[in-house]
Amino acid sequence: MPALTGSITQDKKMKSNSPVWPFMVAMAVVVTASNFLVQFPFEHFGLGEILTWGAFTYPVAFLITDLTNRTFGVRAARQLVMIGFVLAFGISMWLASPRIALASGTAFLLAQLLDVFIFDKLRGSTWWRAPFISSFCGSVLDTIVFFGVAFAAPFAFLDTSLGVEDGSLPFPVPFWGFGPEIPLWVSLAVGDFTVKIVMALMMLVPYGALLSIFQPLRSTKPVA
Repeated sequence: MPALTGSITQDKKMKSNSPVWPFMVAMAVVVTASNFLVQFPFEHFGLGEILTWGAFTYPVAFLITDLTNRTFGVRAARQLVMIGFVLAFGISMWLASPRIALASGTAFLLAQLLDVFIFDKLRGSTWWRAPFISSFCGSVLDTIVFFGVAFAAPFAFLDTSLGVEDGSLPFPVPFWGFGPEIPLWVSLAVGDFTVKIVMALMMLVPYGALLSIFQPLRSTKPVA
């Protein structure tokens, strides 16, 4: 009875999507917090010119996406990215400037969709390869897009066109505090990326610990 089997399969798919909502809420919280915290330099240990607080929270977004991708598949992971983006972007418009929200939203979408794509391609490899390599590539793209749009001088019109004070950070600072002078936003981007990679390695710990809990759903196909 193919029709009956297909109906049962569809019911199972609908039920399997219902647990995704906690991941969506977690994603919205993480991205919104990161958008807000990226505006504040990490002033400890002399790192104020190369690091922001947002670098410590944003990598958790990749963990959430990867767990969703592993458990529910590519389609659910993409839905998570889109819904998380809409929720977070709306809240970020309130917490941060429109320029920050736009930069974050664009970087988030591109980086997370790249993460989903790469994770899926590496799904069958050693357990750590898919989450780490996808997070690494996503972090590269996210850092370039976000810091470029949010703080590079050529994008100042995103502030001034709305009557907002220019939030660009082109001021020269020593690279890593002692090297040649580079724009502050570049220094922040390098520091942010470095922390993201360290955090990506650290996120392998909870990812590995949760593998037994978030088991991939078996694909149920109608029997002809």
